Amino acid sequence: MFNHLREDIQTVFDRDPAARSWVEVLLCYPGVHALFWHRVSHWLYERHWFLLARFISQWSRLWTGIEIHPGAKIGRRLFIDHGMGVVIGETAEIGDDVTIFQGVTLGGTGKEKGKRHPTIGNGVMISTGAKILGSIKIGDHVKVGAGAVVLREVPPNTTVVGVPGRVVVQNGVRVNGPDLAHNNLPDPVAQMLQCLQHKINELETRIEELEAEKKINLRSGNGC
Repeated sequence: MFNHLREDIQTVFDRDPAARSWVEVLLCYPGVHALFWHRVSHWLYERHWFLLARFISQWSRLWTGIEIHPGAKIGRRLFIDHGMGVVIGETAEIGDDVTIFQGVTLGGTGKEKGKRHPTIGNGVMISTGAKILGSIKIGDHVKVGAGAVVLREVPPNTTVVGVPGRVVVQNGVRVNGPDLAHNNLPDPVAQMLQCLQHKINELETRIEELEAEKKINLRSGNGC
């Protein structure tokens, strides 16, 4: 457990330029605190100490603002930046080298039994306020844009934006390591509006041409 804690602290240094010292990270980073207590509660949960596991997870939620169900399975080097409002459900599974920002929900879609929360691959970045719902799989090295609502499975090496989430393939470019450039995601809604504006401009131009042709024909008819 303490080896994981050292790795969590190093992960903060690797991905957060604001981190200054290991003491600051240990005392002031709620994501590190939440992961530490989750490992404790998860250990108890796997040994069927369900009430004590839930009690620890709820205490951690009050302390950090991050709610992780003790049944969730979390890989190595997860980085939860800020973290307020993050919710991770009971059957959620998270791979290695994942980055999660504040307000993210890995939740279910109803009262179904069994696997009902998402499975997150390796190297995934989930931006602020994104919601990933249901027993779906998010492939490796996926980027989920801020505020996106993802309800379907996402293939590896793609970007998801919008409500509902839409996949945007980035020319097959593979993401190597943690990618925190969530301010450079494409906007399919803006692209569609630009396309519609282009079509409107074409139609207006064609209407003007037809009106000009009509005036010429009328003048030719009057001259006869």
